[in-house]
Amino acid sequence: MAWTRRDLLHLAAAPALRAAETQEPAPYFGLHPFIEANPKAVFIRRTHVPHKLDAEAKRAEGLKLAREIFVPLRKPGVPVSHRIILKPNSCSVRQPGVPDEQFWGTGTDADFYEGIILGLKELGLSKFYFLEANNRPRWNVRGFVTINRRHGVQMNECARTPEEFAQGRDMTWSKVPDAVVYRRIPHYAPMNEPDTWLLNIAKWKAHGMCLTLSVKNEQGLVVLPYVRFCSGWSMVTGVPDFMKPDIVPDAEEKIHRYFQNHLKLGYSRYASQAQLSPMHQEIWAHKTCDNMSVINTGLAMIEGIFGRDGNGFAIGQDYLTNLVMFSKDKFRLDIIGHWLGGHEPGNVHLFRIAKERGLSDTFNPWEIPIYEWIDGKAVPRKLTDFERTPLKTYYLQLPGEPEYHLVNEPFDYDKIKI
Repeated sequence: MAWTRRDLLHLAAAPALRAAETQEPAPYFGLHPFIEANPKAVFIRRTHVPHKLDAEAKRAEGLKLAREIFVPLRKPGVPVSHRIILKPNSCSVRQPGVPDEQFWGTGTDADFYEGIILGLKELGLSKFYFLEANNRPRWNVRGFVTINRRHGVQMNECARTPEEFAQGRDMTWSKVPDAVVYRRIPHYAPMNEPDTWLLNIAKWKAHGMCLTLSVKNEQGLVVLPYVRFCSGWSMVTGVPDFMKPDIVPDAEEKIHRYFQNHLKLGYSRYASQAQLSPMHQEIWAHKTCDNMSVINTGLAMIEGIFGRDGNGFAIGQDYLTNLVMFSKDKFRLDIIGHWLGGHEPGNVHLFRIAKERGLSDTFNPWEIPIYEWIDGKAVPRKLTDFERTPLKTYYLQLPGEPEYHLVNEPFDYDKIKI
């Protein structure tokens, strides 16, 4: 889609025009033209939040960013009548006697999320859906339910009976091309239905799969119990009977073939004795790639106003990092997110497997264009212009290594090509 000079002048004046356009919205919206023109780039915005519980500052950051990157369009883009699917990381942890503040970094910040919604509503958007497979009783620890109700955001029910799967109640099935584990995947409706647009707002935090960023965040769109990607063989060869027709008949053989090849190639951490073993990681990566092959994301974002190390749940510490990252390319976004979190992406099985399967064209962070997003403009940067924050994880611990560590052993990107 070519942009005219008139379009660019209109976008430059967008902040001043917003008030008028909220009365008579443009019929379409889209991403800032520079983001659209650079789908392989990763954009990093520095935020200015003084404390992780400063709700007003976080909400303001979300609103300001939304106003800069989502723009009204008078010519074809995404119709404002579309249903907008919002996918934050809604994980929330609560322990008796421990202040909730200690676990605030376990999921996407809800105040920032609300700021994004406010910006989207200014464009005339009104049909919002919050979709998540996990832990509905804890969605409101950080306020997601309250925010969703305040803005008319519809929320799904998580559980389905086998009979409801047979009926297809409130779910959308997608056939996976070149599947390794899942022949078909069910997502919560209206995901993957016509006239929908997905905004993924992940969290910058550690997890058993190294860091759980935008690609893993979309795992939560998958209906229970199909969403159980991390359980190893028990959710491949041992699935409930009603799931068996949706598992690739030779999935076990395919996974073993990939795994043995990776052993022969000498990739790092295949000797780990961790409970979430190299084979768990292999299965998770293939299920994740199956899922990524059927999801079209409008924009992926990582909220890193504060990042978190640890295990993704109760164990960990929050760090005020004041970064938000975004891109149209989820894998490239997560590669940069891992590098800035102190890890070497070439050592993370998911990124290499995604390239093997043709879902990503790189796992090398140095091949990815980086821009700093400053007041609505993209400024070219080098990756080293940004400070790294070591978000230690328990991913594939090696003998003699601390339980929580960085996956930062050197990787020769020039030598190892896929």
